[in-house]
Amino acid sequence: MKPTNIQDPEYFHKVVDCQYACPAHTPVPEYIRLIAEGRYTEAYMINWDSNVFPGVLGRTCDRPCEPACRRGRIDEEPVAICRLKRVAADNRDDVIPYMPQGPFPPNGKKVALIGGGPASLTVARDLAPLGYEVHLFDEQKLGGGFMRSQIPAFRLPEHVLNDEVNYILRLGIHTQFEHYVESLKDVLEKDYDAVFVGTGAPRGRDLPDLPGRQEGDANIHIGINWLGSVAFEHTTNIGKRVIVLGGGNTAMDCCRTARRLGGEDVKVIVRSPFASMKASPWEKEDAQHEDIPIIDNHVPRSFVVATDEEWSVVSDQWLAGEPIPDEAKLRVDENPHSAIRNPQLRGMTFEKVEAVYDENGKRSLVPTGEPEVFFPADDVLIAVGQENSFPWIERTVGVDFDKWEMPVVDKTTFQSTNPRVFFGGDAAFGPENVITAVAHGHQAAVSIDLFCNGKNLLTERLHPMTNLISQKMGIHEWAYDSAVDEYDRLVVPQADKTVTLRDRKKEVELGFDPLAGYKEAERCLNCDVQTVFEAPKCIECDACVDICPTACITFTTDGDESDLRSRTKVPALNISQDIYVADGLKTGRVMVKDEDVCLHCGLCAERCPTAAWDMQKFWYNVTKAGEVKYNVVQITRNESAV
Repeated sequence: MKPTNIQDPEYFHKVVDCQYACPAHTPVPEYIRLIAEGRYTEAYMINWDSNVFPGVLGRTCDRPCEPACRRGRIDEEPVAICRLKRVAADNRDDVIPYMPQGPFPPNGKKVALIGGGPASLTVARDLAPLGYEVHLFDEQKLGGGFMRSQIPAFRLPEHVLNDEVNYILRLGIHTQFEHYVESLKDVLEKDYDAVFVGTGAPRGRDLPDLPGRQEGDANIHIGINWLGSVAFEHTTNIGKRVIVLGGGNTAMDCCRTARRLGGEDVKVIVRSPFASMKASPWEKEDAQHEDIPIIDNHVPRSFVVATDEEWSVVSDQWLAGEPIPDEAKLRVDENPHSAIRNPQLRGMTFEKVEAVYDENGKRSLVPTGEPEVFFPADDVLIAVGQENSFPWIERTVGVDFDKWEMPVVDKTTFQSTNPRVFFGGDAAFGPENVITAVAHGHQAAVSIDLFCNGKNLLTERLHPMTNLISQKMGIHEWAYDSAVDEYDRLVVPQADKTVTLRDRKKEVELGFDPLAGYKEAERCLNCDVQTVFEAPKCIECDACVDICPTACITFTTDGDESDLRSRTKVPALNISQDIYVADGLKTGRVMVKDEDVCLHCGLCAERCPTAAWDMQKFWYNVTKAGEVKYNVVQITRNESAV
């Protein structure tokens, strides 16, 4: 097998599993170490450089980093990476002095951003310091996009969002709020050098073909629209009995919000099995903690709408769960006279199903054959997905759309088929999350900067900033805490639900205090401090093999990858993570290390009598448009690279 090229920045990047899994590639272990040292401002700024919204994401991120966390392979739970981000945000000092300071010398270029969500705001933050005149258009009163309209205040307090949006707007962004862009053609006819579309996925899916949908419309609401109406205080109450349809995070936000607006009997009813729901596990737990049952394997069949007269005939049987003959299921659409007598939504019927999987793992929902089930409801919230909607983009402006009416966008450059128009966030490839939108914004800003300077968007993209720095201070001393701490993952404290359920703006999670933040930070295994091997120094004494707590090091004869994986001291079975292979040993053998199970504890380097092993901190930072530098990031790197 060819020796591993550790000069390739992507090799060690992949070993830092949490950072690699983060769409914005935030240097997670670096900021966690700073939190453990109480250096919250520096930790915040490292986050701000990468993910732009540390306070927001420290509360609401989908946490793709945590399932990837190496700690989860030796413990029951990964490090609470997301909530540690909040520790930095909650305890930081004034960070404005460390941010770019305007006014910036103009470069003569103008960029329009349509939509004020995380993708557009990221583009604005990256381009404004380079001298671009940035104009942001949004139909809402304030910036933030769906972070403001769809994430409830009990999860994301308004002041946290305002602070982090304003850090960007203070860079001299020309804001045009309460301005709905009706025509991309009109925007393109103005003197903008580039246009970025970050309008999200603003249309919630409906169930228009379900019987009773039209007749019950007054009490049937599209989830994301309803959340927005609540956020802007157009809606202040809801019925006592509420059904929420859907199994994603929006459904969880809907049901928890409904509880705070007067819903006493709130249920989430979902087609899929509980374990297959799209909602994050912690979102489901939070809903259940607030006494909201989640009823799975139920497919909606109809909205039941009837007048008082009609309902009195069958309600007792419905509520008792008795089967009702089809001819007795009185609905408005079957009775033309009932509209005169004030029909109302009474509830919904559902068919029970079970999940059946074929040999390829494809799931089908198969009816169980049991009678339909009725659940009463005064209001129904539909949260079964979101869709993109671009009625304002004329099909004559050079932006091509695919068969799903999605814009054709390059996945590397985020450029559309009209060279001046770029997309990002949910508007580019469909609904995702805040951190993905931020990652899109960074790359779109790089492309816009290259485009406006007449450069090639693919061949002249900026490489990441990387380095490797030895952490050796003495023979058995390292510049980082290398002990593998045995703390269990800490539980984030919550406010009493008797208080939070009475106030929709009362934040539920209280966050870690500094001591708890320190303890949780100590659970990090410092995966960015890499084991670097120099074969010419090795005398093949096997001291490293003997002391390794996970038996991840093997000295053996060479072979192809599958052969080597089978002959390591413990078979290296996870092929998604590389094995580190080094040749040049005096015996002709090779050193093989399974990167998947290494704890980065440094025992191999401490034990090695010839210093063939060294612990070297790996720094990987995705370079932003124009190679903008932020002072505190550089200060932090210099101080910690001892």
